[in-house]
Order: sequence, then C-alpha cells, then structure tokens
Amino acid sequence: MVRFGLTVVRHGETRYNKDKILQGQGVDEPLSATGFRQADAAGLFLSNVKFTHAFSSDLLRAKQTAAAILGKNRFCKDLEIKYDARLRERKYGVAEGRPLADLKAMAKDAGEQCPSFTPSGGETLDEVRERARDFFKFLCQLAVELEQKEHGKPGAPGRSSGTSGEQFVFPWTNHCSEAEPSSQGSGSCTVLDANILVVSHGAYMRNWIGHLVSDLNCTLPANLTKSQLSSVSPNTGVSHFIIKLENGNLLKPNITCVCLNQDSHLVDVGAECVASKVF
Repeated sequence: MVRFGLTVVRHGETRYNKDKILQGQGVDEPLSATGFRQADAAGLFLSNVKFTHAFSSDLLRAKQTAAAILGKNRFCKDLEIKYDARLRERKYGVAEGRPLADLKAMAKDAGEQCPSFTPSGGETLDEVRERARDFFKFLCQLAVELEQKEHGKPGAPGRSSGTSGEQFVFPWTNHCSEAEPSSQGSGSCTVLDANILVVSHGAYMRNWIGHLVSDLNCTLPANLTKSQLSSVSPNTGVSHFIIKLENGNLLKPNITCVCLNQDSHLVDVGAECVASKVF
C-alpha cells in the first residue's frame, strides 16, 4: 500500500485579485502587501508540517507564496520548490487583464454562463482538468517510485514502526505530517511515503478538486456543503488530502479529503483577505 499526503494552497492576494480583474496566465502579477501577509500566515499555519516535496505553478504569485510558506517552516526552509506549468491558472485568453464583469458579459452575449464559458484564446474546463489529471497522476507515480525505492533498501523498517511526534502534527487534525493515525486507534501512526505541498490558483484548484471528487470518488468531510465544494478557494486557502494506492495501482486511488479551503489562519490578517475569492 502506497500512501501520501497532499496539501494544496492557493496563492496569496494580488492587486488584481482585490480589484476583481482576471489574471489567468498572461498577467503575471506579484503578491500585494496583503498577499505577502496571507502567505506568511499560511506558512505559520503549516510551520510544523514536514513536507518531503514542494511544487508550485511557475507564475510569480504562486512562486512567491510557496517561498513564503517554506520560509516559515521549521523543517523545510531549504526544500527545493519545483515549478510546473501544469499548475498554472486557467488561461482566459482575451479576457485576461480585464474585469471579471467583462467575462460575465462575454458569457451572457454567447448565451452561456461562467465558469463553463471559454473566451477566445482561453482554455476550456476540459483542458484545465486534463492538466490537473496529468499532474495528479505524476504525483501518484512519484509516491509509488519513492515507496519502491525505500522498500528496496536493506533493513528498511516496516510501515507499522512509524511513530508520531508533537512537532509533526498537522494544524487541523491529529494526522502526523509523515503519518496518519492507525485504524486501531491506538495513537500509533502509519508512515507516509511522501508529504507533498502544492501551490496553485483558484480556478485551477476548483477544477482539480472537481476531478478528484467526480472522477476519482474522493471522500469528503461530512460537514462540507455543496456550495463550499463548488466555491473558489480564498487566497492562501489550504486543502489537505490523504491518497492511498493499493498495490501501487495508479488507476484506482483511494482519496480522502481531510479539509477543504481552510482559512482560519487568515482571521488575524484582515476580513477582506478571507472574503477575497475572485479568481
């Protein structure tokens, strides 16, 4: 059984987010002062989580957020961030750099609605989902290869020998950053093969989570509402998943969503940050 943790964070706020202007891929804005505060807050929130890998969109707002998060981490300050174009925001074509209201007007003129409407030169939702599907498959393959490599080491410890420590506890659950609670409920933990941080974008993340739920039957928290599932994450909203691959089978991952678009770390940053959900 291959197991890995996946923590997905939306980038911090930019001035275009605040002004409700579409960025997509063609507008590469840096974080605003508020965005940097949000990223620092997310970093503090995740500061005790020991990540084994970090990936980020190669757009500036995501790169700056990923760097800020790891900069606050007790264990991973020097962890290499790998930038991947598959994590970029949805491409909005002619609508990039224009107000969100313009996109809605374009959709209305075309007899369609957002977000399914695709402006000229933009990506369809299916194209975005294909990018997300490809990247998730890549992560699963990475975890399988790591497990195989570790399993092949002489004297490698059994999975049941994993132990939990206070310094590894996730901020939202009793999960351990390198482990998950055992089914026996004894407090012992089962070692994860990888614990991965991903920093990306609002519309992309919504589409990716849609893939995990609709296509891969991800198990969701019991208290999650339909509107919460369909909402765009707030800036630096945090989602966490545990993925299990029986016999390394990449086609049938068992996915559990531990939390979705968690934003409690933003309470002290300012109310406007929590409410900023424009993609």
